[in-house]
Amino acid sequence: MKSYRPTTASRRHMTVLPFKQYLTTSTPHKPLVSGFKRDVGRNSHGRITVRHKGAGHKKLYRHIDFLYDKHDIPAKVLTVEYDPFRTGYIGLVSYADGEKRYVLLPKTLKAGQIFRVSEKAGIETGNRLPLKNIPVGTFVYNIEIKPGSGAKLVRSAGSFAQVIANDAGYSHIKMPSSEVRKVHEDAWASIGAVSNEENRLVHIGKAGRSRWLGIRPTVRGSVMNPVDHPYGGGEQRSGRGLRRLKTMWGKPAGKGQKTRTPKKYSNVFIVSRRQVGKKKSSA
Repeated sequence: MKSYRPTTASRRHMTVLPFKQYLTTSTPHKPLVSGFKRDVGRNSHGRITVRHKGAGHKKLYRHIDFLYDKHDIPAKVLTVEYDPFRTGYIGLVSYADGEKRYVLLPKTLKAGQIFRVSEKAGIETGNRLPLKNIPVGTFVYNIEIKPGSGAKLVRSAGSFAQVIANDAGYSHIKMPSSEVRKVHEDAWASIGAVSNEENRLVHIGKAGRSRWLGIRPTVRGSVMNPVDHPYGGGEQRSGRGLRRLKTMWGKPAGKGQKTRTPKKYSNVFIVSRRQVGKKKSSA
């Protein structure tokens, strides 16, 4: 991690990632980049449905290939690049037939190395193959939920899942949250862990840097009025006055409370629920 001489109070603890050690270029591949309309937390009616989003530095969208539909064609990593929309690093790859695409890179894959998307690919970092062909104990990322749907699970910096069993047409995957989930054995996954594991060590340092990232300020519920939040009201500084944590809308939140929808469609695929609170930290 890179730190700075503390010329101001906020600068004292600020840290940034050492990008120069990992990135090979700062200019994206123009054919795979486009502009876009930012939602900034608003729905199609213009109403805020996700709070604390807005402003931030102008960004260009990189079109990432999560479908990986070019099978049995070797791909060479040309560059390692930064993507403002995700925490892991991305890479521009060139397939043997000449086509170029952006992909999410694993930890140890560097410019000049080759990976393959194939049912017969070796168990090597970056290679992609069906879960039924991946040995038990292997770390994987970029996992499909349904065969052919494209990578949906385990895509953030430094994260990985583990194949712990293959049974009755399904692979049992231990997710980063500690949840054990069944995924169809014909779904594809990439070998390894997502790059940029140091991302979790970044210290923002000051409020302005959050604004650059498009994150607007958060107001504590305890300083609101009773009409605005369950924690609101009271004379001077007051505790929340409730035994269990709640959101602004009265739903349970954090501290070991179950927040998953009771009748969610995917409940049948959950083998073991995720551990929360003290149990997770001690595991």
